[in-house]
Amino acid sequence: MPGCAKPGHACYRRPCLKDCTGHADKCPKRSGGGLVFRQRKGKSKLTLQCPPELLAQFKAHREIQDAERQKAGERWEDHDLVFATKHGTPIERTEDWKLWKVILKQAGVRDVRVHDARHTAATLLIEQGVNIWVVQQVLGHTRVTTTERYTHVSTPLMHDDP
Repeated sequence: MPGCAKPGHACYRRPCLKDCTGHADKCPKRSGGGLVFRQRKGKSKLTLQCPPELLAQFKAHREIQDAERQKAGERWEDHDLVFATKHGTPIERTEDWKLWKVILKQAGVRDVRVHDARHTAATLLIEQGVNIWVVQQVLGHTRVTTTERYTHVSTPLMHDDP
């Protein structure tokens, strides 16, 4: 809105539709709370590559989740989530964000957004010589131009070696 001076605040010029989900976390017209599931932007299903070391951890995690499912009984809500609360419901994004901040602090790295990790992953893959088309698949982008915007070539790669 004209004259809005609240730092970090986005005022929407038009009112939201009744079933607003596009920017639900910021929507001033949204009421009732809760989380909204939506399909991913891409047309195809996303297949993620998983290193064997991580696969073992996912299997152990699934066993813990199966025990939580049994314990919750009728209270369990099955949303087919890899990471969920003890009742199968989605984890609030603020909780995920808090855990991310703890991980960054423990690792001794600077404070960044979770999304910044996607840019870092893309850049590291490119720097290791992984083909841009493979990086596109890893990130789940429909267009390679999107992947190109995610990568930030480091200075050594910008110079031709004699």
